[in-house]
Amino acid sequence: MATLLAEISQCRICRDAPRYGKALPHEPSPVCVISRTARIAICGQAPGIRVHNTGLPFNDPSGDRLRQWLGVSREEFYDPARFAIIPMGFCFPGYDAHGSDLPPRRECRELWHDRIFAGMPQIELVIAIGQYAQAYHMGSRRKSSMTQTVLDWRASLENPEENGRIILPLPHPSWRNSGWLKRNPWFERELIPELQGLVQKLTNNGK
Repeated sequence: MATLLAEISQCRICRDAPRYGKALPHEPSPVCVISRTARIAICGQAPGIRVHNTGLPFNDPSGDRLRQWLGVSREEFYDPARFAIIPMGFCFPGYDAHGSDLPPRRECRELWHDRIFAGMPQIELVIAIGQYAQAYHMGSRRKSSMTQTVLDWRASLENPEENGRIILPLPHPSWRNSGWLKRNPWFERELIPELQGLVQKLTNNGK
């Protein structure tokens, strides 16, 4: 795993030999946390500019909200013995013409993700945040919209993968999704308690 992480840290393919679209417009700075002991993998989209500048995943208000959802402290969240953090894109992808973050680079998924998860067979829960992570981790079990995918969360608990791994879909914890949370009160009323129970079970608080 140390060798794989070293390879990822040196990856420059999006800037030097992009497979899709334009080259990355800045120096790559891959951000991910690989673990041989964590039983939970947090799988989001791609780092934003603040994470790009600090090298710390979810080091922003979205991360604060995600930690609230998980019911963990900042210290617990950044403990690789508890959580692996594997976004679909490891580098900040840049901005579109409207100033919004671009989608995760597809090169990351093709080059790294299968290798990473093959090397972490101990993962029992994948928290798939947003449509890109859900597309990769859920495949045909993903619904026609992110809302429908998350709404079907009970099926994820009742029907784990063949290896026993649970893939639990979440919306992105961005504060831009506050309206979505208000329109879907079942999420915090029903899903979040189940999520926190799973997290407690699979971290050092659960045996």
